[in-house]
Amino acid sequence: MIRLVPHRTSALHISYDNMTKERDQLQSSYDNMTKERDQLLDINNNLTLERDQLQSSYDNLTMERDAIQQKLVTPLFTVFLFEEMCFKGWRKFGSSYYYFSNGRKNWAESRQYCREMGADLLIINSREEQVRGVNIDAWIGLSDAQTEGIWKWVDGSPLTTVYWSTGEPNGAHKDEDCAVNEVVSLSTWNDIPCSSEAGWICEL
Repeated sequence: MIRLVPHRTSALHISYDNMTKERDQLQSSYDNMTKERDQLLDINNNLTLERDQLQSSYDNLTMERDAIQQKLVTPLFTVFLFEEMCFKGWRKFGSSYYYFSNGRKNWAESRQYCREMGADLLIINSREEQVRGVNIDAWIGLSDAQTEGIWKWVDGSPLTTVYWSTGEPNGAHKDEDCAVNEVVSLSTWNDIPCSSEAGWICEL
């Protein structure tokens, strides 16, 4: 039988105790590092959330700024535009100006023409707008191209007051997704293919 010398046994106990302490210290350091890592991850997640919220706020403010600028610029643009044109081809009804074309284009081309002049195709909001000064078939800013049967104005507003001709809209032919105002009277709207050619009315 091998017998350990007492002083050697004591040294082993001391080494064991030291290694145990080192292990506990390492475990404590590991636990602390784990906590710090989790804290850093939480901080990163919070910063990411704050960044996304700030980006969203920035985007909203940018949209509001652009809308305000448009409101400020449009009246000035209107004055300069009509001074330059000497109001040629434009008529003023109430607070709006209207352009009645002499030529014929399809619906998309007609709208593009209006937009290049800072306007858009006519949106009819009242009986007065419906019966004023139209003596040709003319595109108005009304379409159901996005969703069949759901007619909307070019500004995205839904159709509420209607002036369809009797039996219209009927979709008699394929892709009758755009509206024309055909003659001077109260109920004259007709749905026809957007690729057809007609006059047009711009509103500013």
